[in-house]
Amino acid sequence: MRHCINCCIQLLPNDLHKRCFRCRRSNHINQKCPVCKQENIIPLYVDSKQMNLLAVLEVRTHHNESWNGFFCLRKGKLCSLIFGLIIMTLVMASYILTGAKHGLLLIPSPFHYEAFTGSPNLMDNESLSEMKDHYQPSKINISYVRDYPSIKLIIDTITSKIEFINRQRPDLDDLKKQELHMFSIIPNKFLPNSKNPCWYEEYRGNTTTDPYTTNSYALYSKRFRTIFDYLKKVFWNHLYHYKDKHYRLRCLPHFYIIGQPKCGTTDLYDRLRLHPDVRFSAIKEPHWWTRKRFGIIRLRDGFHDRYPVEDYLDLFDLAAYQIQGVLQSDVTKGHSKMNHIIIGEASASTMWDNNAWVFFYDNSTDGEPPFLIQDFIHAFQPHAKLIVMLRDPVERLYSDYLYFASANKSAEDFHEKVADSLQLFENCMLDYSLRACVYNNTLNNAMPVRLQVGLYVVYLLDWLTVFDKGQILVLRLEDHASNVKYTMHMVFQFLDLGPISEKQEALITKSPASNTRRPEDRNLGPMLPTTKAILRDFYRPFNTKLAQVLFDDAFLWKKT
Repeated sequence: MRHCINCCIQLLPNDLHKRCFRCRRSNHINQKCPVCKQENIIPLYVDSKQMNLLAVLEVRTHHNESWNGFFCLRKGKLCSLIFGLIIMTLVMASYILTGAKHGLLLIPSPFHYEAFTGSPNLMDNESLSEMKDHYQPSKINISYVRDYPSIKLIIDTITSKIEFINRQRPDLDDLKKQELHMFSIIPNKFLPNSKNPCWYEEYRGNTTTDPYTTNSYALYSKRFRTIFDYLKKVFWNHLYHYKDKHYRLRCLPHFYIIGQPKCGTTDLYDRLRLHPDVRFSAIKEPHWWTRKRFGIIRLRDGFHDRYPVEDYLDLFDLAAYQIQGVLQSDVTKGHSKMNHIIIGEASASTMWDNNAWVFFYDNSTDGEPPFLIQDFIHAFQPHAKLIVMLRDPVERLYSDYLYFASANKSAEDFHEKVADSLQLFENCMLDYSLRACVYNNTLNNAMPVRLQVGLYVVYLLDWLTVFDKGQILVLRLEDHASNVKYTMHMVFQFLDLGPISEKQEALITKSPASNTRRPEDRNLGPMLPTTKAILRDFYRPFNTKLAQVLFDDAFLWKKT
């Protein structure tokens, strides 16, 4: 009995012997196969019993097998291609429709608003756009010209819109309404014999309770847990017992290093903490005033639970223990004199970062924040001392780019990002005030490079609305790098620190510089001359105003 092997293989799912085209009749009449039409027939002789399946599979021609596989492969690829195109079309249609609805498309500029003050943080967390509904898409497209004359026109437009207008200081009662809990924890009077704002707070926990178990700094960061493990071990030894109650000493910093990023604040911090009378927070940059008290860990991750002021105060417990030891020693000796230990805090975001205000405070009609960081610090510490370290804003921006950019860093890429940022800043300045644009969360997070951080005078003038000029020491990184000893003596004098030995001074002033540029970043070389010229033009009016405010032409940065 002869069978067509190709047809038999195609009919494998059922009883092969019964459905083979040559076996459909009882007398096995030899019929013409309707599939292969007797072309390339491979005869296979079997008995009247059912054919062995493995035998059928083994007896195949390589010629037909390769062509069948080829056609199947082409058919599979074609189906996959069609399916992929359908999915891609649906995704693109969804993106276009959703983007057009929410104003998130790339073509229009995202910084023209019907109500500017409600702008959400689109770059860091797009879901935050639901928190504010005043956003309106722009009708002006961004032009991507990169030549110097065209960008110079943008800078000229920005310069023509610059106005340095004095800010109105908010009332204390309005501040209290915004931060009721903070004002309930921090008193308005402090211990008289300490330079730091310190006070005793009753502790109501029991001896088996971990006082730091809910501290947000410990919960959200593994590297801080070691610090809090140590604090937990020594906590009970430092409680003050009085009339069957337990009290703990709480302190705020005596001084703040408030800015700016990439201007040498880390180096200043590392040297200053070597002074025997200086103590810092357990964490170098808590960023509590600017970010953590709003629940911001990283802006791109959105908001977490807000860090209460108690968590911030915990960071100064180590310093408070030492201050408490001196105070109790003075009481034992029967005299009371001023404690010379001072506490510092060095968050480089304190001077400029007010990005969170739009999500927590009522919006003003002109797009400017009704409350700033310095308003709250001054409310609690009107005598606080502030240290600012600045550098040429052009070089600061390039250093900032090299430090924070993660990939594809180059002088050309930096130039492109500068041009993009200038155009976005111009779009904002066409409709809104300088202060409104500088403190605008959406604009700041959309700019590829942080142009606004280098507008030093805008921030400084706002700090001077609440603090006296004598409470703020402004230094230049260029001076610090050329003469560390001189700048450190200025800081010591500003903070009223006592004299130190020559050995201690040498340790402070001769230590290697901290947080210098990484070797791989140095290998990229300087910025393009055209980029530098563009940024010089952009920052010039702000540097001129800064030099006028400080009565020091060195802040013009003409020689750098």
